[in-house]
Amino acid sequence: MKSQLISRLLELPRGGKRAVAILLDTTLSVASFWAALYLRLGEWVPIVGNNWIALGIAVILAITALRAIGFYNSVFRHSGSTIDPKLLHVCLGYGAIYSLLFTFIGIDGVPRTVGIIQPILLFLAVAASRAAIYALLANRHGPRKDIEVRERVLIFGAGNTGRHLVRELRRDRTAVPVCFVDDDPSLQNGKVESLMVHAPDRVRDLVEQLDINKVLLALPAQARRRRRELLHELLGSKAEIQTLPGVSDILRGDIRITDLRPLTISDLLGRPAVAPNPDLIERDGARATVMVTGAGGSIGSELARQILAVGPARLILLDSSEFALYTIHRELEEQMTDPLGNGANGNILPEIVPILASVCDQRRINAVMQRYRPQTIYHAAAYKHVPLVEQNALEGLRNNVFGTDNMAMLAAKYGVRSFVLVSTDKAVRPTNVMGASKRLSEQAVQARAALKSATRFSVVRFGNVLGSSGSVVPLFRHQIAHGGPLTVTHRDVTRYFMTIPEAAQLVLQAGAMGSRGEVFVLDMGEPVRVWDLAVNMIELSGYSLKSESHPEGDVEIRVVGLRPGEKLYEELLIGNDPQPTMHPRIMQANEPYVAFAELQRHLENLADAIARNDLGAALATLQATVPEYAPDGRIVDHLHRLAQVA
Repeated sequence: MKSQLISRLLELPRGGKRAVAILLDTTLSVASFWAALYLRLGEWVPIVGNNWIALGIAVILAITALRAIGFYNSVFRHSGSTIDPKLLHVCLGYGAIYSLLFTFIGIDGVPRTVGIIQPILLFLAVAASRAAIYALLANRHGPRKDIEVRERVLIFGAGNTGRHLVRELRRDRTAVPVCFVDDDPSLQNGKVESLMVHAPDRVRDLVEQLDINKVLLALPAQARRRRRELLHELLGSKAEIQTLPGVSDILRGDIRITDLRPLTISDLLGRPAVAPNPDLIERDGARATVMVTGAGGSIGSELARQILAVGPARLILLDSSEFALYTIHRELEEQMTDPLGNGANGNILPEIVPILASVCDQRRINAVMQRYRPQTIYHAAAYKHVPLVEQNALEGLRNNVFGTDNMAMLAAKYGVRSFVLVSTDKAVRPTNVMGASKRLSEQAVQARAALKSATRFSVVRFGNVLGSSGSVVPLFRHQIAHGGPLTVTHRDVTRYFMTIPEAAQLVLQAGAMGSRGEVFVLDMGEPVRVWDLAVNMIELSGYSLKSESHPEGDVEIRVVGLRPGEKLYEELLIGNDPQPTMHPRIMQANEPYVAFAELQRHLENLADAIARNDLGAALATLQATVPEYAPDGRIVDHLHRLAQVA
C-alpha cells in the first residue's frame, strides 16, 4: 500500500508534486503554530480570534520564503539524510521576521514567545518531513536513486529537442535538469519547461556555479561546427558531455534517455564531414544485386545500411563470422517491416541474403556468384588489426591477399559490373604485415584491371575509422570507464581519422567513379595526435588529466611504446601527384603495381610458402612484391617463434 502511494506521488506531473509539497508545508506550519501555543500555555487551545491572524501570517511568510529560495522548483532535490543549508537559512530569516513582528507590533491574545517557538518547530518539522521522504525514496530505489546523488544537468539547446529531453529526464528521475543554454537571444533570460535559459557565453561559469555534473547537447546533427566550438570551451570543466541523435528522431518519439551518447573525437574533427554526392551513391546500388564481403564488420555493415537505403534489388551479406552476420542481417531485416512489402517510396523491398563463407573458399564463393550473379561487389573482408596480424602473419597474408585475389578473379569471371576493394592508409610504405598484405591486395586489383575485363575495378584507401572494432576510441572509452590509465604507444604518434558513415560513403562514391584500377583517397585534413585525442576524451568525460605536474588529477595517460610494425605516422599516398576527381574531397592516386603475369608468379611463391608454413620465405616474397615494405626486423608470429625455439 505504501509502495503504491509513493508510486502515485512520483508519477504526478511536476505541478502536482509542487502542490503536494506546498500543502505538506502549509500543514506543518499550522501544526507547528498550534504546538507553539501548547508549549507556551501548557494546554491545547482552539485556534480562534487573533490566533487565525497570527497563523495566516506564519503560513504566508513561510511558504513565500521557501518559494523564494526555489525550494519547490525541484520537489525532491532537498530531501536528504542531512539538513539542507538553504532550509536552515530561510527558517532563520523567517524566524527573525516573525519574532520581530510579535516583538514590535504584537497581536492581541497571542503570546509573544509564539513568534520564537513556532519558527523553530517549523524548521524541525520541515527537515524531518524531508528526511522521511529521503528514507522512503532510498528504500524504494536503493542508494543510486537517492536524489541527493542525482547528476545535475545543463542542457545546451532550448528548442523542441531540449524540451523533450527535460521531460524525459523528469520521467526517468535519474538526473536533475538545472538550466538551459541557448544561442537564441529571444529565449535568453526567460524560462522553458520552468528552467532558466542562459546565454552561451556563461556556460563555463554556470557549470562551476551550479555544480553541473553533465552537459547534454540537444543540437541538430548539422550543427557540427557549433558543437565543436562548445566542446573546446568546455574542455577541462570537469563536466561530462553527452549528445543526442537527430532532432527528427526526437520528434517522432524514437529517442529515450538511453540514446544519450558520450562525445568522441569525431565531434572535434578539424574539418566538416564530407558531403556525399547522391548520384554517385546510387549509381552502382540502386535496383542492382549488390554483394558486401565482410558485411558484419564496422565498414561492411555501414556499407550494407547505406546500400539498402538506395534501393537495391538484392543485397548479399557475406561474412565468415556467424555472430557478426546474424547481427547485421537481423538489423536490416528489422528496418523492413512494412506488412505490404513496400519500401518507403513504394518500391518492392529488396531481398537480403546472408551468406556464411570465407572469401578464401573459392568453391563456395564460385557457387554464390553463379547463383546470384551480383552486379556490384564491395570487398571489405580483411584482417585489419596490426598487432594480431603480426602475431599470425601467414593467416593474415592468406586471408587478405588471396581472399582479395579470389574475389577479384571471380568478379571478372562472372562479369561483375563494379568491384571495389576497401583498403587502408597502412598500405602506404608499410612497416607491418597487415599494411603490406593490403598493398599487395591493391596490386592484385590493379593488375586485374589492366587486363581490360568487363569489370570496373577500383581501390578506396582511407585512414583510421572512429568507433570501428579495434580502434582507439572504444579502447580509450573502456579505459576511462575503469579509471585508467589510457595507453598511448608514443607521445608523438599521429593518425588520420574519419567517421564510419564517411568511410562508407567514400567507398560507394569512389567505386562509382572507378574504371581502370584507380586508387582513390580522401582529403582527410590534418592528422590528429593520439595523445591529444586521449586528453580530450578524458576531459569530455568529466575528468582531469593526472600527470607529474597535476598529481591530483583523475586519469593518467601511460606511454607503452610502439608495437611491432607500428609507425609514428601514417600516409595516404605512395606517389606525390594526386589528381582531382569529380568529387571535391576525393583524390585519385597514381600508384605503381606489378604486371599481372609477374604478380601471379609472386602469388604462387607466396601460396607455396604459406602451405609450407615458412614465414621467412613468405616475408621475402612479400618484400619482393611490395618493395616499399620496411619491417622493423622483429618477428612476433607465435608459431614461428615456437618453431625457432624447438
